Amino acid sequence: MANVKIKLVKSLNGRLEKHIATAKSLGLTKIGRETVQPDNPQTRGKIALISYLVKVTEE
Repeated sequence: MANVKIKLVKSLNGRLEKHIATAKSLGLTKIGRETVQPDNPQTRGKIALISYLVKVTEE
């Protein structure tokens, strides 16, 4: 199964609680942190919700 690399590029300060919780569920807590997640519909949905905060690259 393919993976995606997700990097937090904008701050979580002042964001909606739902968006902060989504970022933390992906393992993103600080700017510059990267995580590798499986490429599935659940992960894609989380990425879509916080797409303005993250940078995504395919692996």
